[in-house]
Amino acid sequence: MRIAVAGGTGTVGRHTVEAVRTAGHDAVVLSRSQGVDLVTGQGLDDALAGADAVVDVASIETLKASAAIEFFTAATGNLVSAAANAGVGQVVLLSIVGIDRIPYDYYAGKIAQEKIVEASRVPWTILRATQFHEFAEQMFARAKLGPVHIAPNARTQPVAAREVGARLAALAAADPQGRVRDLAGPREEQLSDMVRAFARRTGFRGWIPRLNVPGPQMAGMRAGHALPGPDADLGRQSFAEWLAAR
Repeated sequence: MRIAVAGGTGTVGRHTVEAVRTAGHDAVVLSRSQGVDLVTGQGLDDALAGADAVVDVASIETLKASAAIEFFTAATGNLVSAAANAGVGQVVLLSIVGIDRIPYDYYAGKIAQEKIVEASRVPWTILRATQFHEFAEQMFARAKLGPVHIAPNARTQPVAAREVGARLAALAAADPQGRVRDLAGPREEQLSDMVRAFARRTGFRGWIPRLNVPGPQMAGMRAGHALPGPDADLGRQSFAEWLAAR
């Protein structure tokens, strides 16, 4: 099969591309470096010629709902339109567990993105996953009070990005399934513990206070709204195992 991956150079995208190729399929990376711009649609028609499936893991770094909605509406809208014109068999979208339970600005963009895929002319599959193990690294870099790194209190059940990529590749090679079961890591973790453990692993020895960070995302996560339901599929690699392998 010929499987195109939008966002194929990112955290989960590169694992998706690797899994597609390991399974013996042809992976096409949709990226600006390859002459493809999802927001404008430039290069999409040529890139999707002959594609059997498309995996959408493209993302944007923003904390504004308007920016997230604008990006996902344009990028995914162009992607599904080009996929329909090319006769692609299905679009597989990666989404996030809890986006309909947490009123977080970025999640508003993901909800809009899901609706675009569901309303498209192309058969579709949507997989929601929990935060990746790399979430600890992101929080360590971003969560600061002046020069002080902080460890936000939050409940999460992180999953290995490699396992998410493998699941997306398998879904792309199968028939469209609509909304499939969520994918989460093997156990619940406390985000503050993850951030502290990541910091120590990198050699940081400074003070990292635990705090209840304000805002809808962290409040929702503290309440457990980002955790998977009892019917979710569980990955195998724990956060501790991921950290030890770094």
